Amino acid sequence: MVRRDPALAEVIPLFPLPGALLLPRTRLPLQIFEPRYLQMMDDVLKSGHRLIGMIQPVGDGLADVGTAGRVTMFSETDDGRMMISLRAVSRFRLVEVVEGFTPYLRGRVDWTPWRADRDGAAASDPGFDRPAFMDRLARYMAARDLSTDWNAAEEAEDELLINSLSMLLPLSVEEKQALLEARSLPQRRELLDGLLEYALHGGDDEEMVH
Repeated sequence: MVRRDPALAEVIPLFPLPGALLLPRTRLPLQIFEPRYLQMMDDVLKSGHRLIGMIQPVGDGLADVGTAGRVTMFSETDDGRMMISLRAVSRFRLVEVVEGFTPYLRGRVDWTPWRADRDGAAASDPGFDRPAFMDRLARYMAARDLSTDWNAAEEAEDELLINSLSMLLPLSVEEKQALLEARSLPQRRELLDGLLEYALHGGDDEEMVH
């Protein structure tokens, strides 16, 4: 018999948002203003799990894999918006969208492929050539006129650095989904490094070609 983690739910609210990733041991700030998602927040705060499934729209449907975050902080503004913070709990595989009477989507999810996400210890990446990666990152940021807190980036642990960049860099939905689905930190780092290298050599962005 499979023992279910009491902190996880079989059916969770889904928040489709292109380009928004939530990766292991990270947090995601969100601004909620659409009425259906304000209703979702009301329901989530009354639930025992307080989970929201962040998932990317793909084509006419939803991606196969998303990440559930637990609402750890929220505040309401005078104009009715909600500012919330989600702490990543675990990736999930979307089994099916559940029909119901809520104005927002809900999904039946499978947590089993992502047990390592619930491990409190940060993942390691022994093969990470950090100086070479940081050099590529600096050239990528300069080419796209982006800025970052380089002191914080230099001091961040490997997992936090790679996961934060995967979430924050202006990558396509497909690229972000591939980063999300990477099975390990080394795989995610290699993919991200490859995307930086591709962009620096022009890729399909005419503005990057000189």
